[in-house]
Amino acid sequence: MENLGALAVLLAFCLSIYAVLSSAVGALKKKPFLILSAERAVYSIWILLTLASGLLVYSLLTGDMRLAYVAGRTNHAMPTIYKFTAWWGGQEGSLLFWSWILSSYSAVVTWTNRRKFRQMMPWVIVVLMSTQCFFLILNAFVESPFQVLAVGKGIIAAEDGRGLSPLLQYWAMAIHPPMLYLGYVGFVVPFAFAMSSLITRQPGDAWIHTTRRWTIVTWLFQSCGIILGAGWAYAVLGWGGYWGWDPVENASLLPWITATAFLHSVMMQEKKGMMKVWNMALISATFLLCIFGTFLTRSGIVSSVHAFGVSAIGKYFVAFIAIGLGASVYLILSRLDYLKSEARLESVVSRESSFLFNNLILLASCFAVLWGTLFPVITEAIMGEKVSVGAPFFNRVNIPIGLFLLFLTGVGPLIAWRRSSLESLKRAFLWPSVAAVLLVAVLIVAGIRHFYALMSFGLCLFVAATIVSEFLKGSLAIAARNNMNLVRAMVELTHRNTRRYGGYIVHMGIVLMFVGFTGAAFNKDDTVEVGTGETFRLGKYEMKVREIQDGDTPNYMWQRAVVDISKGGEQIGTLRPERRIYKASQEPNSIVGIRRRLNEDLYLNFASMSQSSSDKAIIQAFVFPLVSWIWIGFGVLFAGSIICLIPPKVRLQYARTEVVGVVQKHAKVEK
Repeated sequence: MENLGALAVLLAFCLSIYAVLSSAVGALKKKPFLILSAERAVYSIWILLTLASGLLVYSLLTGDMRLAYVAGRTNHAMPTIYKFTAWWGGQEGSLLFWSWILSSYSAVVTWTNRRKFRQMMPWVIVVLMSTQCFFLILNAFVESPFQVLAVGKGIIAAEDGRGLSPLLQYWAMAIHPPMLYLGYVGFVVPFAFAMSSLITRQPGDAWIHTTRRWTIVTWLFQSCGIILGAGWAYAVLGWGGYWGWDPVENASLLPWITATAFLHSVMMQEKKGMMKVWNMALISATFLLCIFGTFLTRSGIVSSVHAFGVSAIGKYFVAFIAIGLGASVYLILSRLDYLKSEARLESVVSRESSFLFNNLILLASCFAVLWGTLFPVITEAIMGEKVSVGAPFFNRVNIPIGLFLLFLTGVGPLIAWRRSSLESLKRAFLWPSVAAVLLVAVLIVAGIRHFYALMSFGLCLFVAATIVSEFLKGSLAIAARNNMNLVRAMVELTHRNTRRYGGYIVHMGIVLMFVGFTGAAFNKDDTVEVGTGETFRLGKYEMKVREIQDGDTPNYMWQRAVVDISKGGEQIGTLRPERRIYKASQEPNSIVGIRRRLNEDLYLNFASMSQSSSDKAIIQAFVFPLVSWIWIGFGVLFAGSIICLIPPKVRLQYARTEVVGVVQKHAKVEK
């Protein structure tokens, strides 16, 4: 079985080289049969990698301990779901998972565009298969998941394996890595179309129209991966936070930031013919940052609870990033004549300028996160020792940036294209501004003095008010004209322009998430040693340890503190934080107890038993205000993203300088 899996990967590698060469030669020599054979090679690669992945998953599920990867990532007592997730739980398996997703994307793109973009598609295949070839080099020759355990001259199976890391034996880790991979890998597709448009000197924006929805879907996968990772950190790591500015966390955020900038600025190219060079640079940066993030996770150059550990594959990634960067820069610079803007920025007070400022601030945030992430590596290379920067640096830099972005989120929709008059600005911003100022005044009277918290709450209300006003303005007009209720009118309005109003819903999700982020300014925590029957307090909560239980399962031993929660003398619930020791690896893990409410979470972590007194437990208690709004906000963001993908009922037609009209299914309606 291991030979068949390794052979499938090797054949896929050979076919990826063939696909690159035959597609390029077919495009240059005008040989359609070579291009067709390259397309069939893409499908064949998917079949081969599906076979290899199926064999690896089968080995994991059946416990074939002859394979080093299976013995290192599973054991017989592990639940089946975690045996399956072991596919991406280690270096070798996750690289194969990366390659399989890329082959799936490539096959879908090739099949759906087999009769379209005949000039660009051969070069799209070249870019996709060049990336595929790189990862298959790692799969076949550097980090093969099909290596066998060998002792002396014979090959034997281990009695049992070490098991998956306890940190990964949690339900979110069955979803979080696949979502991140779907995001990381998916950005290869718009990059491939962008590069192929440069190679073929396309004068239009065909690559944008083709990949717009693809980019939104990929961005959504990346968003899901990031928020699931935050939820996992919150519930499993036991320190109480959902984001610690860890290098690998930052690596997932970087391409998300540049992709967000791209999704905003690409509208400028579609509607105004502007920012073409900017968009090429953004999509190239997004792809390269995806590869960079994969490099950080796997090379071992940074310390992280999320990383796979020290590995020799870092130099391969550095070489691939250098080649990709060089090729992207060369193509952009050599095609500047095809990337000239068709319009100019006419006024600083315009929607165009708000998009530009939005992008500049996003890139400033990206640079700050990248610099802070790489600073320890740079200092070690120059000075011989690592100088780390922690969460205070990232917060100090990114909180003001985030607040300014939040402000632009509210300003952008209310500013007109081309230029806005002073009177229109007053009309648009008066009531949202008044509402924000009143809220800040009320919070100050209530005793809140945290400057950034006051700014954030005020801006959240400002942005929410602008979004609601945009919905109400259009919905009331539709309701009056068509004699329908307001809710139905809102649905009709959204359906007429799903990209615009779906985008507003995404912005509302961001607002709700900012409300949750702001709650961190008021966190409380305490660490206590308590025995059975003893009580302790945190804020308005009184907690009593009813009992400390222990037991075991085939997979782990556990201790559990049963803690009754009271507020104002009335019992309101019971939490059961748990401490586990996994038998195969002898590694500990925490399962925290969380009482989730809209206003705040009460969070208990059973850290360990006391060393000074064997009958006492060390409990870490936290109160996290408003954190639930982060998860609610993401739900709204997800819904808005799905709405953006729905075809609009009304198709807007744009000239390069202004909106000229609206074409509906059966009638033309002047805007």
